[in-house]
Amino acid sequence: MNICVFLSAADLDDRYTRPAREFAELLGKGGHTLVWGGSDVGLMKVVADGVQEAGGQLLGVSVDFLAATARAGADEMVIARDLAERKALLLAKADAVVIMVGGAGTLDEATEILELKKHRKTEKPVVLLNTAGFYDGLKAQFRRMEAEGFLPCPLTDLVFFAEEPVEALAYLEAVTPAAPAAGIGPQ
Repeated sequence: MNICVFLSAADLDDRYTRPAREFAELLGKGGHTLVWGGSDVGLMKVVADGVQEAGGQLLGVSVDFLAATARAGADEMVIARDLAERKALLLAKADAVVIMVGGAGTLDEATEILELKKHRKTEKPVVLLNTAGFYDGLKAQFRRMEAEGFLPCPLTDLVFFAEEPVEALAYLEAVTPAAPAAGIGPQ
């Protein structure tokens, strides 16, 4: 399965890097392909290293103005013109999405996939990995949106909240049909 991971490129402490690396190792050992922003710095590097070292493949989608930080050792690297094209390519190449800790860019990517799901423009499963309670506030906000009628479908139709990496991957493997010849390249 091609699993797109939205996450930070910042250098973060162990409470975020350890679970990210654990998820990456599970992904690689499971024979899955990481689809990610292509960066070879910060948390993005931690995840790419973990996937590659565990035998998984790397499919990166960087962007022109960040091409200097793109990972040289990826199995495939695409350079998009801008952030909008990058998001579209990441989603097009993915069978599923995992949202890890991140800043404004990660939040932008997360809300875009959830908006697409809300309008039934995609059925790809989405997991929000709530490492160290990072997304507790967002989770509460989504629950309020649901309770007050801002979501046209149940929150559980949009996103699965996982507290641990093993729970995130187990959910994806349970709900995502096996793709023939997943791996590198457009799906």
